[in-house]
Amino acid sequence: MNRNISNKTFGFAALLFLNSCVAEQVSNGLAPEVVDLNAKDVSYALEHKLPYLEEPYISTSPKNMKDGITVGKLGVDGGNKDKILAFADFIAQPAKDPKSLNTDSLLISYKRKLIFESYYRRGRANYPHYQMSIAKAYTAMAIGRAIQLGHMSNEDLNKPILHFLKDIDASKIASGAENITLEQAMCMGSGLRLDDAKVRAFRQKRNALKGQGQIQAYLESSASVPPAPREFKYQPSDPSIAMQVLETCVPGGAREFIENQFWGKMGITNYHWQDDVSGFPKAAAGCSVRSRDMLKMGLLVLDKGKWQGEQLLPEDFCERATNPVKVTSTGPQYGYYWWVENVKVGNKTYLCKQGRGAGGQFIFIYPELELIIVMTAHNKGMGKMLYLANKKVLPAFLK
Repeated sequence: MNRNISNKTFGFAALLFLNSCVAEQVSNGLAPEVVDLNAKDVSYALEHKLPYLEEPYISTSPKNMKDGITVGKLGVDGGNKDKILAFADFIAQPAKDPKSLNTDSLLISYKRKLIFESYYRRGRANYPHYQMSIAKAYTAMAIGRAIQLGHMSNEDLNKPILHFLKDIDASKIASGAENITLEQAMCMGSGLRLDDAKVRAFRQKRNALKGQGQIQAYLESSASVPPAPREFKYQPSDPSIAMQVLETCVPGGAREFIENQFWGKMGITNYHWQDDVSGFPKAAAGCSVRSRDMLKMGLLVLDKGKWQGEQLLPEDFCERATNPVKVTSTGPQYGYYWWVENVKVGNKTYLCKQGRGAGGQFIFIYPELELIIVMTAHNKGMGKMLYLANKKVLPAFLK
């Protein structure tokens, strides 16, 4: 859903004109924006048509936009200015690898102050950047919001998903699927193992996938589901289950709930969230969010579910969601669609809570340092920033 976006007619003539405006915007100290932005112009496809900025926008003293984000100055309020500017210059160079380093924005918050804000290539301060799997992390927090408001409870996390999804025909689902709980789906532990041929067959009958038909298809297409605990498997079925549970539990449905009772409460109004085949918001991937609003999500995690003094999510839920719940076969561990990694610098290790999305959409939160790094990019795959942030940005805040 897009809110607070100009209703003026906007076309790509304006986008082409944008490049001629960038130098003036930077010289005035204002972050680059798409002029006369209209809601219909925010999409994954149209984002690809944004012309590259002629010059990067780099600010060590971000402007106070009165958006709920406190601002400060790099160096004065923390951080090694020379190291961060050197990294920003590196990011600004033409990417030698088309699969990596196509960074569009880099924001850094330290001790709850935004002290560095930069935009490159397709990055714009007011244009919501397309997000892939990091949408899963936002979905988890929306469920936390529903718990905080009493529409759900912590006990609901351990209930079978069929308790909520009343339209599912249990007589047709795979053996063992009736035992999948909401929490298991939220940490990629559903145990579903989908038959590709069956999934392709279902996709030919899109009308059957409307509403809970999508989850019916997943449960029918799976091999038998073994008893818990089950192996971790990163797959789109699990977050789709979580979104549909949210849909059934909140008044007005998930989309209206996120708009009015979750993101709207944080001043996140300029965004777009795609529909899944079900007709409900996509959970596995498919929303577009501004970089500053990604930072708000990082601050929400850092403050254990609190935003500007109001407890939007239960503290215990927020902590559980962003700490290891499921053991993965790789290094980082997994919470409720949030990754958790221990980052070693020298002889010390720092906990890093991460929202991740393919293409290079990241929120890195280092609670011990009160440090948050936000990045957007348009890479093929994750790109190198997944580890470069730990190598280049984190050391700039260590004594």
